[in-house]
Amino acid sequence: MKQHCDRIIRAGVLVTQDEQRRVLGDAAVAVTGDTIAAVDHADVIVAEWSTDAVSDLSGMLVMPGLVNAHTHVAMTFLRGLADDLPLMQWLTEHIFPVEKHLSAEIVEVSALLGCAEMAATGTTTLCDMYLIEDATFKAVDRAGLRMQGGEGLFAFPSPAYACIEDAFELVRRQHDRYSSHSRIRHAVMPHAVYTSNPEMLARCAALAGELGCGLHIHLAETAAETAQCLASFGKRPIPYCRDLGVLSPRTTVAHAVDVTDDELEILRESGICVAHNPVSNMKLASGAARVPEMLAAGICVGIGTDGAASNNGLNMFTEMKTCALLHKLRYADPTCVPAATVLDMATTGGAKCAGWPETGALVPGAKADLIALDLSAPNLQPLYSAVSHIVYAATGHEVTHTMVGGEFVYENGRHTRFDYPALLREVASIRRWVQKKITG
Repeated sequence: MKQHCDRIIRAGVLVTQDEQRRVLGDAAVAVTGDTIAAVDHADVIVAEWSTDAVSDLSGMLVMPGLVNAHTHVAMTFLRGLADDLPLMQWLTEHIFPVEKHLSAEIVEVSALLGCAEMAATGTTTLCDMYLIEDATFKAVDRAGLRMQGGEGLFAFPSPAYACIEDAFELVRRQHDRYSSHSRIRHAVMPHAVYTSNPEMLARCAALAGELGCGLHIHLAETAAETAQCLASFGKRPIPYCRDLGVLSPRTTVAHAVDVTDDELEILRESGICVAHNPVSNMKLASGAARVPEMLAAGICVGIGTDGAASNNGLNMFTEMKTCALLHKLRYADPTCVPAATVLDMATTGGAKCAGWPETGALVPGAKADLIALDLSAPNLQPLYSAVSHIVYAATGHEVTHTMVGGEFVYENGRHTRFDYPALLREVASIRRWVQKKITG
């Protein structure tokens, strides 16, 4: 007797990202609730499973949804505001002054715009840190994406809190509010070494341990950050954070660009994950993370876009290609960080970074988070290697379907959970507000 499932998805090519990294032709996925029930060749699935809903994506390449391991999704409202500047000048002279005037409405609308971009280019899960993060949680929930997120914590007031004590209370409330949410997980997120102090960072580490949640921090992003940390605390950023208890298996560090050999060993011993942001690091001239050495050391590495203000997009396909090419160039080695490794970073690696290890692969028991790319796109023909095409040929705009937890949140070019034209009108209003702020 056949087993019943909620939906069967047929695929022309299925990239599973399972332990064997199988790529199946004429395959299918059976979905029950928010979970994958079975993955196999289509004739096997049809013979063993019954359903009232079949999605025929037989002209498509179906694969796990991509995981954006580090972003500030609401910063889409700052896209293109201040380009071609180094990190600290960009932050202190252009970004922070506008952010002082943030409202929950601006954050929610901007985050929803970022979710629209990610869903349309194949991202199903994001790890997000920003200001007034409650508004981002609302936007992500509305869009139907999956998320690990937390309030960006600073040792000075922000638009979300007046002092650090209020900040820690806010973090506790966020954790309680989302502790049982099916698609949103909370993490403690101190912004960076240069926006915090030792007491605050130690408290953040202790709180993440108490709550049993992740901790996410920008770390070792630039040589300037290292110089500032040495001047202020007498240590480089990674040993400084280690000594405060910040680095542990629950920690994901974003960037990790300015890292010595000894610090690579600290990262390995700590069991942390690294969220690599190649485009943002290149655009801000921050440098290139030592990803090949990290991977060789057994450090889990995911890929993130950072915010749209420093990227200027949230497209993980663009990020994958850039990641592969950057390291081939830097190491003068065309075999360095091959396509399969980059895809691992954007799926299974990113899933671990973002606190959702049950995503990133199409296997029984995993969350039903998947995307479909139209194989009739001229840049995806002819097809010799699906994995190669995903990393080197796809642009993200071949994505026709995005499913999160068994639900299509983007289908045939349409966002299913919100009115996209209405969203664009709200974004235009925010743009006018920003222009008034920067012109005084």
